[in-house]
Amino acid sequence: MRLPADALSVRCYGASHGSHAHEHFQILLGLDGVLELEVDGRGRRLAAGDGAVIVPGDRHDFEAAGAARCLVLDSHDARWQYARENPAPPALAPLASYLAAACGSALPRARMLGPALMLEAWTPPAAVRRARRAIDWAALTAWAQAHSHESLQVSDLASRVHLSAAQFTARCREDLGQSPMAWLRELRLAEARQFRRQGLPVAEVARRTGYHSPSALTAALRKQTDH
Repeated sequence: MRLPADALSVRCYGASHGSHAHEHFQILLGLDGVLELEVDGRGRRLAAGDGAVIVPGDRHDFEAAGAARCLVLDSHDARWQYARENPAPPALAPLASYLAAACGSALPRARMLGPALMLEAWTPPAAVRRARRAIDWAALTAWAQAHSHESLQVSDLASRVHLSAAQFTARCREDLGQSPMAWLRELRLAEARQFRRQGLPVAEVARRTGYHSPSALTAALRKQTDH
């Protein structure tokens, strides 16, 4: 699955529009004013030169008493997970100002390279490599197959590899190119096909692979074949 490209923009914030969440990372670098930011119940102030990384799934809200302007990066790069543990370094302030200017002018190359430059300035590649814990996908696959009859959620899979649901989702997209539930669905449908080849009735296969009914399993198999 091809993920959307990262996108840079300059945004102005004022009154709150209510909390929300999304499936990508959102990185904010303060340009002007002070932004009051709340992420999963934790508050902080974002002034010029400050930065914040919001991970997928975290509910957040913004508000500025006057007006606050930020450089915003919407990204699917899982390496931002490790950047959020570090404060924004001073070197990011001039970079943010330059990229903000690039967003308002004909500098397409600057906007294209901006996300990588921001990540490199925030978290050195060596730190990212040290922070990463490899996921044993073979072991996780075996565990998921042993629990095929259960209604597993992303949090169940994430806890097996000692990651949060947001971290696991980001790693799954990075390592496998798909969401956790898409990976689990493909795994269960592969099992279902194998059971059918062994001659098991559709009702029994549905029970073993976590589908609510034989018709739901049949529809899922047909849809996968059509794609």
